[in-house]
Amino acid sequence: MKKITIPFLSMLAALSLTIGLASCSALTGDSGAAVPIGSNQDTGIWVTGVGKVTVTPDMAVIAMGIQAQAETVTEAQRQASEAMSAVMTAIKNKGVSDKDIATTAYNIAPVYSYDRNTGNQNLDGYSVSNSISVKVRSIANAGAVIDAAATAGGNYTRINSVTLTVDKPEQYSEQAREAAMTDAATRAKQLAKLGGIKLGKPAYIAESTANPWRTIYYESPANANIVTSDTVITPGETEVTVTLQVVYTIS
Repeated sequence: MKKITIPFLSMLAALSLTIGLASCSALTGDSGAAVPIGSNQDTGIWVTGVGKVTVTPDMAVIAMGIQAQAETVTEAQRQASEAMSAVMTAIKNKGVSDKDIATTAYNIAPVYSYDRNTGNQNLDGYSVSNSISVKVRSIANAGAVIDAAATAGGNYTRINSVTLTVDKPEQYSEQAREAAMTDAATRAKQLAKLGGIKLGKPAYIAESTANPWRTIYYESPANANIVTSDTVITPGETEVTVTLQVVYTIS
C-alpha cells in the first residue's frame, strides 16, 4: 500500500502546484504586476451630459444628376454627356465653383421590359446616369441653382435631394461641448449629494456629435416633364448636439 500511496500523493501535489501557478498568472499582467479583479470603470458615477446649440443652416448640398436612355450605349452616353455639360455650365453661371462640384456616381445598365404573353424579358436599350454633388455656399442661391440645372438638363435632369447644413460647425460644436460638460457635472453633483458621497474628478470622457444636417428628398420620375419655376429653399433652424459620457471618481 505504501508503494502505491506515495506516488499518488506526489502526483496530486504537483497537480495542485500547476493549478495554483495558472491561477496566479491570471491575476498578473505581462510585466508580472498584480492586476485587480475589478475594473476601475465599475466604480464611480456615470452620467451623460447633453449640449445643444441652435443654428441657422448657411449652406446647401444638392444631389443631382442626369439620366438618359437609348437603344445603344453609345447613344445613351452621348445624350447624357450633352445634358451634363449643359447642366455644369448653367450651375457655374449661377456662381458654383469647380471645387464645389464632385462626381458621386456613374452607371451604365441595360434596360429590360417584361413580356406577359411570352414570359420573356426584352432588351429595350441602355440607361446611362451621371450623378454629382453640388455645394451651394449660400442657401439663398440654392433655388436658382436647382432651376438652372432643371432648365439646362431638361427631361434628363434628376434632382435627388437637398441637404441643409452649416459650413463651419466647429465653433458651434465647441459651445455645445461646454454645455454638455456643464450638464454632466450638474447631474453628477446631484447624484453624489443624494448618495451621500464625495464627488471627485472625471476619470473617463467619451464624446459623440450629431451633425447639423437636414435633408429634403426630391422625386424625379424617369422621363417626367420638368416644369421650371422659382424654387424656394428655406433654411429654418437646426441643432448642433454634443453628447458626453463622463465617469466621475467618488470617495
